[in-house]
Amino acid sequence: MIPKTLRRGVFLSPLLAALAGCNTVVMNPSGDIAKQEADLIVVSVILMLLIIVPVMILIIWFARKYRASNTEAAYEPDWDHSTKLELVIWGAPLLIIIVLGLVTWISTHKLDPYRPLDRLAEGRPVPASAKPLVIEAVAMDWKWLFIYPEQGIATVNELVVPTDVPVRFKISATSVMNAFYVPELAGMIYAMPGMETTLNAVQNKPIQSVGFSANYSGAGYSDMRFGYRGVPQGDFNSWVQSVKTGSGAKLDRANYLTLEKPSIKEPVHRYAAVDDDLYYRVLNRCVADGVVCQDKMMNEDAKKAREMAMRNMPQHAAATRLAQANGEVCTTPNDSVKKK
Repeated sequence: MIPKTLRRGVFLSPLLAALAGCNTVVMNPSGDIAKQEADLIVVSVILMLLIIVPVMILIIWFARKYRASNTEAAYEPDWDHSTKLELVIWGAPLLIIIVLGLVTWISTHKLDPYRPLDRLAEGRPVPASAKPLVIEAVAMDWKWLFIYPEQGIATVNELVVPTDVPVRFKISATSVMNAFYVPELAGMIYAMPGMETTLNAVQNKPIQSVGFSANYSGAGYSDMRFGYRGVPQGDFNSWVQSVKTGSGAKLDRANYLTLEKPSIKEPVHRYAAVDDDLYYRVLNRCVADGVVCQDKMMNEDAKKAREMAMRNMPQHAAATRLAQANGEVCTTPNDSVKKK
């Protein structure tokens, strides 16, 4: 008769074989930032296993050694303390937590998405003459808009970046919060309406993959994906030229307002030109005619607050003088007299 454990193994073998073919992109990415994050995960897991594995082994060892049928095990009902055991039980986890905290603190600052890159890959610093490629990413319902301001083009659900070139993403959203995530490139960064987040990253080798929203945002969330490609610089230049000379229209404010309407499984669009201030208007929520941009509205509110404060200052000064007249008047820091 086949043992029960063996039968279970035979039953699960097709599933294990299927999982063996999976591409664990999170742990094997092609971008330097994502690779450093994967290394951080490995280091953290190993540090935690230094406690977990011995504890699991000791559970089995204690259960076996002190089982009721083992009459040879020491019986010490009055034992209640061991300094050595206390040092191990408290000291080892404390040291691991200190090391883990130190690693996390260093990595948190080193991998800050707002921090400009200081290297393209391990042992390869960013050249002094290197200029980051700026891409403005906008999360919409339920699609992604990518604007290349320096190239003067835009795409929907298609992101192409050159390899070994620093890329700076400026990320925002149109309605609800989303999360920009390309596992091959870097970690997840939130996209919020009326706000801008930043991500600095680099793609180290040619790749064809996918990016998506990692934050639930409504009916079309599961299909809110975009094609992602890392290509050599020459191929990237050719792609930009093909977009410019293609049949794509100009992404002006009117076309944007049409594009902004919710849609699911939106196909790839390419725009040969873009309004220079379109991303600024998207960020400040003033694409439509007659809508005041948020930054101007906040500046006006701040100006009114300052003017109101200035109007109230004379009254405040008079009240202060009156209080001084009935109280103590300082002539020097160490000399004061009373008004008679």
